[in-house]
Amino acid sequence: MRPATSSTASWLAAAALAALMTTSGGLVAAQSAPDSENGRYSMTPIPEGVLRLDTRTGTVSTCTRNGAGWACYAVPDERTALDAEIGRLQTEVEKLKGQLAAGPTVSGKVDEAMPKSDPLKKAEPKVAEGERRIEIPLPSDQDVDRVMSFLEKAWRRLIDMANRVQKDVSGKI
Repeated sequence: MRPATSSTASWLAAAALAALMTTSGGLVAAQSAPDSENGRYSMTPIPEGVLRLDTRTGTVSTCTRNGAGWACYAVPDERTALDAEIGRLQTEVEKLKGQLAAGPTVSGKVDEAMPKSDPLKKAEPKVAEGERRIEIPLPSDQDVDRVMSFLEKAWRRLIDMANRVQKDVSGKI
């Protein structure tokens, strides 16, 4: 065996480096293979094209074929919108709880005087002059006559309707 010279050693070092780079480049190429080969996407055919699910992120997209090729568009995620609204409402609740815990925040003078009586309060029932009794107004004769007339008409219509149903059932139409 003959002693290695500097040119031979540098050539061997370069060859080893090239072999190392080729080997590591193959590993890099294997790691950067298309995601569809690693099972990242799950495809399901639909009438418009393909429904694509990204198994890593959970994003759903619809892929359709157009004149230039295939195009995928993300489907709007309702869950994200709901989570955002829940977060906003939780923040608002915490803010309101803080305000409530701080106590009432009424300050300053009211410009208008408070009313001395409640306008929504119902009127008191009439009291007889010498006694402490409550008088309840009774309906007039005219009111009683109107009610009786209404009941008579309703009763006649009910009887007429029953007679028609009886004739329909017996076949005497």
